Amino acid sequence: MEIPAVEGPEAGGGEPSPRPRLTRTRLVLDNGHRVGVSIAGRGVPLVVVHGYSAEGFLYAQSLSRLVGLGFQVVAIDTAGHGGTQGLPAMGADLSAYVDILGQTVDALGIRHAVLAGHSMGGRMVADLAAQRPERTIGVLLLDAIVGDTWDRMTTGMRVAPAVFIPYAAALIIDSISPLHFLRSPRQAAKVARLAGPTVAGHFRHPGRLAGPALSILRSGKSAEGLDRLAEAEVPVFVVQGTLDFVVPMATARDTVRRVDGQLIEVHRGGHSWLLKDPETLPAIVEQLLVGALGRARDARLRAEGVDPDVGTLAEIEQACYDPGAAALDLAPALPDATDSGRRRRPGYRFSLRFD
Repeated sequence: MEIPAVEGPEAGGGEPSPRPRLTRTRLVLDNGHRVGVSIAGRGVPLVVVHGYSAEGFLYAQSLSRLVGLGFQVVAIDTAGHGGTQGLPAMGADLSAYVDILGQTVDALGIRHAVLAGHSMGGRMVADLAAQRPERTIGVLLLDAIVGDTWDRMTTGMRVAPAVFIPYAAALIIDSISPLHFLRSPRQAAKVARLAGPTVAGHFRHPGRLAGPALSILRSGKSAEGLDRLAEAEVPVFVVQGTLDFVVPMATARDTVRRVDGQLIEVHRGGHSWLLKDPETLPAIVEQLLVGALGRARDARLRAEGVDPDVGTLAEIEQACYDPGAAALDLAPALPDATDSGRRRRPGYRFSLRFD
């Protein structure tokens, strides 16, 4: 199915209802590690992990819209990013970052969740889901650094680490593309405001991104974790920009074949398309809920004794969270309406195959 790209006008009429805002907080894990978390909404947990050099709150616009689809959105800053302290010895490899992510999910009392990750975050949620498939409803890989093509790329970077420099430059160029500023100055200004604290933090601590970068280079192949996801039959949805030159389309196709997943192409989207248009990701997720992702969610609820058609919010949360879960205590109160009265259509066309 293909969804048309429209820059406007806004659909609907009247004054917009308030969107849910994310609450930012910092958890202290049992081992003393401080972790930054942003939370909004109530319902089935949707754990979101950002890309390299970003932080969870940078995706606030898309995340607040996802709340209207029945999710509690939980964006977790990875080690050395946002509100999360770095790892000692710059982190051995990405598994150390995944371990902190898993501890954070447990500390929040999240028992069953949909996991979503962008770029580096995609590799992290894929590995976490492979470790605990029985707790994973589904996985959304957003231009993720997984797949055979990516594994070959990192092998080359290990042999010649200097190659990582132009790769990082391409990532920055994609994020601040001049075409984006010309196409949607208002959205570009919003992203700039959200990114301000992130950029300031990098200037204050210029070395903190070295650890995550080295962890990417030190990490083993992603194939093992993807094979475990396939063996466990975890639903995997690979969302990829067709003009992503940082993580090429070939690596997305590799991943889909390996996990028997579903490919969603974001037409003319670069690596950071989900920052440039906050409407496209929620529109994609809404369509996936009609198909395999919705079936996986409903199957999990039924396995926990909840009828997804008539279950109350309290029953759904009881199925997905531990008793007294911190995630529920930290969630801000929802506004009277969780969706805007005036909605824009997605800024990118996307296509997906319904199974």
